[in-house]
Amino acid sequence: MVRRFFISCRLFSKRTGNSMPVVRIEIYKSFDNTYKKHILDGVHKALVDSFKIKDSDRNQLISELDDSNFERSAGKSKSFVIIEITAFKGRSREAKRMLYQKIRENLETSPGIKRNDILIVIKEPELVNWGLNGKCADEIDLGFNVNV
Repeated sequence: MVRRFFISCRLFSKRTGNSMPVVRIEIYKSFDNTYKKHILDGVHKALVDSFKIKDSDRNQLISELDDSNFERSAGKSKSFVIIEITAFKGRSREAKRMLYQKIRENLETSPGIKRNDILIVIKEPELVNWGLNGKCADEIDLGFNVNV
């Protein structure tokens, strides 16, 4: 069984009505809403700091899974979290390094997840693979710079 906890805050930029990036987080079921909110806020703050997104640009989903639906490698605790970020292409290697470091720091601080229990994956589909306002993202003015 999967339970979903969705936080949505002013998802759309003024110019395009797009949401960016999309964050999907997988955790074990059993944590309270405060714990989940700390994860969401920690990941979002790291994106603001490293990818230079607007603070209001927030589109995040947490899925909670029970033991039968969430296997983990040896040495991972029940706090193990998988963070999948789908973003427009263009961020530099340095921005990605900073993102990984900031997420780790933020989640270690609160809610207290150890660094070896954090897995982060960034997916960067070509702009043609993003549909915004009924158009391909490469055909519109996004209203912000992804080359950071």
